[in-house]
Amino acid sequence: MPDAFVILFFVILIAGAMTFVVRPGAFSTETVAVGEAGDERTVIDANSFRYTADSPAGVALFDGSGSQTGLLNYAFDGLVSGDRWGSAVGVVAFILIVGGAFGIVMKSGAIHNGILALIARTQKADKLIIPLMFLLFSLGGAVFGMGEEAIAFCIVLVPLVIALGYDSITAVLITYVATQIGFATSWMNPFSVAIAQGIADVPLMSGQTFRITMWAVFTLAGLIFTLRYASKIKQQPATSLSYESDAFFRDKEEAVESTFSRTDGIILLVFLAAILWVIWGVTAKAYYIPQIASQFFAMGVGIGIIACFAGRMRANDISQAFVEGARDLLPAALIVGMAKGIVLVLGGDDVTSPSVLNTLLHHTSELMADTSSAVSAVAMLVFQGIFNFFIASGSGQAAITMPLMAPLSDLVGVSRQVAVLAFQLGDGLTNLIIPTSASLIGCLGVARLDWSVWIRFVWRFVLMLLLLAAGTVVLAVMTGFS
Repeated sequence: MPDAFVILFFVILIAGAMTFVVRPGAFSTETVAVGEAGDERTVIDANSFRYTADSPAGVALFDGSGSQTGLLNYAFDGLVSGDRWGSAVGVVAFILIVGGAFGIVMKSGAIHNGILALIARTQKADKLIIPLMFLLFSLGGAVFGMGEEAIAFCIVLVPLVIALGYDSITAVLITYVATQIGFATSWMNPFSVAIAQGIADVPLMSGQTFRITMWAVFTLAGLIFTLRYASKIKQQPATSLSYESDAFFRDKEEAVESTFSRTDGIILLVFLAAILWVIWGVTAKAYYIPQIASQFFAMGVGIGIIACFAGRMRANDISQAFVEGARDLLPAALIVGMAKGIVLVLGGDDVTSPSVLNTLLHHTSELMADTSSAVSAVAMLVFQGIFNFFIASGSGQAAITMPLMAPLSDLVGVSRQVAVLAFQLGDGLTNLIIPTSASLIGCLGVARLDWSVWIRFVWRFVLMLLLLAAGTVVLAVMTGFS
């Protein structure tokens, strides 16, 4: 499978070619009242489209004047476009700073030790460990986009879960699957829903009541499925699709030792306080990208200082953890910036200025003109799910698709909040099956599960979740979620 940057480069070439065959166009805008408070928002007037040229303009291979974006200018122009309040430079800075802050949190070991302590206290109570772990990992996916971290916990939990009479599939369900359900239904994930809302010009972390309810419903559905499956395997271990591969772990019962200390407790309390601070800032003070990034940075610094005084980290360790956390998200940050280059090559995202993107929006909305808003929203969900196969990065996918989906939602009568909802559900839930997800393949590798075996097991469950997602999107449209 080609790397995301390779795919992005070919998309740029396609975008450049389209400027030679598609005429630029423009819309007019209008101000409408949205929500119960009657807040005003500028949206596209669907009937105002007009072509602004008699023939396609074509894009230059390289522009040296700085007045437009040439095909070879897309990387730099995309990265520096926008301002501190949004795409792309503001979002790029947000990703790197928040990634660095969470790098410090993870390096402190408090979250890792906290989970291990919970496992150690419940490993003999197998009916308790599964729901507790599932809820905890789902929260991790919802609050801070936990994904790759599930691989490390699979290493610990796979042999433990098998020793308790279950199988490696159960271990993957309570770790990776739980994180992705949380990721897909998150109300505050800074690496997915927050970025999509920022690009779509929707207040960050808005719609929390709907999303928290959605998270609870999806998590409950996943937990019920997991408990029923685990009960079946407990009674009939040989029916497991992983029964043969689990022989590697079977009869190797290992006790998990807890190293949870007072320092871990203090760090986790600070982490919780920081999350509550972010939520308060968004809801009470309308904090946006610059303020939220700074809040997470303050959290990272504070936790680093605590770890330093406790003798767990030195000053240089804190600095290195921040760099490593930012480095892990550097590809996502680059994709966000370069993806904006696609929009610039097509003429920019100003709907009132001539661009090929406006023409594409017009014709796409015409194709959906005979469908209801609910059908259009479900189509967005399907599109995002398919697109995730090629760009298995939440922030990267948001950067590429939301500049198109946000204005398209205006044209087809779907709120931008629903467009973000379709993105996060389509992106997050398909992470459970796509072979291009490094996190999924990593967890399956630790559990010694072939991807083909995993697909045979999980496809019905994923289909159920996607149908539930479609129903959620339709409900959001019907209730005027905005």
